[in-house]
Amino acid sequence: MNFHRTIPSLVWTCGTLLLASMLACSKTPEKAAHSVEAAARAREQAMQQERAAAAARDADRQQLDSIPLPSKNVYMAIHTRQSWQNPFLVVTKSTVSLSMLFPDMGPQNTPGATFLRPQAARRRVLELRLSDLPEALVALPQNAWPYGRVIAIEEDPSAPKEDRVQVRRNVEATMQVLNDLGVVAYEWPANGR
Repeated sequence: MNFHRTIPSLVWTCGTLLLASMLACSKTPEKAAHSVEAAARAREQAMQQERAAAAARDADRQQLDSIPLPSKNVYMAIHTRQSWQNPFLVVTKSTVSLSMLFPDMGPQNTPGATFLRPQAARRRVLELRLSDLPEALVALPQNAWPYGRVIAIEEDPSAPKEDRVQVRRNVEATMQVLNDLGVVAYEWPANGR
């Protein structure tokens, strides 16, 4: 074995490793500083988005505040979906179905009023993402809320059994959105039709 050739080779290898580790160490603080700055920017953006969402939620709530609060004995006396005249939500695994009844704008007690303006013709159903629900509720006319600021909500009765947990989570998230808007969420009875 030739030690004279091995020692310079070993010194060169150790020197190269030492130089590489020193270069790696010198770049680490730069990378760390960059990642800290990126995290701070991301945190600031998230805070700005949260502030904007809170401002939008407050504006929506303020608009809905013009609708009077409901009387519990009025809306709890309604036992069929056909009789329910306020907005009605059916929550599915991925969407919220908003059913609304536009008020009869014609003169009351006129001959043929129910024939010319049937309730089924005034009912509209919109499929929405939960994030679009506040905007849709604010857009409803004030006279679409005859019972006051209350909305019936039910789980999708046709949802498969394996989707029930996700549907229930969506119902709870929907109820939170309604609560944030100051709207009373009336969980529709399971046996109500």
